[in-house]
Amino acid sequence: MSRTIAAAELSALDHEVSQCRRCPRLVEWREACATTPPPRFAAWSGRYWGRAVPGFGDPEASIAIVGLAPAAHGANRTGRMFTGDRSGDWLYAALYRAGLANQPGSIDRDDGLALNGVRISAVVHCAPPGNRPAVAERDACLGYIERELAALTALRVIVALGGFAWDGTLHALVALGHPAPRPKPKFSHGADVSIAGYRLLGCYHPSQQNTFTGRLTEAMLDEVFAAAKSAAA
Repeated sequence: MSRTIAAAELSALDHEVSQCRRCPRLVEWREACATTPPPRFAAWSGRYWGRAVPGFGDPEASIAIVGLAPAAHGANRTGRMFTGDRSGDWLYAALYRAGLANQPGSIDRDDGLALNGVRISAVVHCAPPGNRPAVAERDACLGYIERELAALTALRVIVALGGFAWDGTLHALVALGHPAPRPKPKFSHGADVSIAGYRLLGCYHPSQQNTFTGRLTEAMLDEVFAAAKSAAA
């Protein structure tokens, strides 16, 4: 598949994702967050994205990063994955240090950020209450990540940020016709599994509960992306 065809396929998928209203609970929550933003985002009133958030990045990506879901006042506000919250601050700074992004920060969709050989997505594309999607909501959304991974024909490495993303990625790969590994690989930070020609790497999610406590450090993130970059070369 050429870059032009891959880009067109991903663009069509991104548009479809942004119009999705499959899960009533998630639609209600994402729109409520957009309608009544907290005081710190009062200036964004009326400008929240408030929809399902599509993937973002290079259509010829050899590395895919899969997260859990958009943050209520991060990507649900800005409309771009991991943009406008502390998790994104950590993630994009690490990608910049690895030479996989052109700048270390991600503020909004028009900030000039570009990724080199990387695409970022999530198992669930709507912000969930309490950051906890239901199993049925995950299953309703899995088709999108399946199609996204399939469209990335240069893909060699998948970095799963957290156990939810790890399990969702495994489900997606099996749905794409790849044999289910037995026994099922367990998530851990630094986990490294080969599946049907892909390398699946585990990484703690760069959420504040991990970064504030020191469970995830900058050095640990850097090690994961160095491994991903090496495996994708």
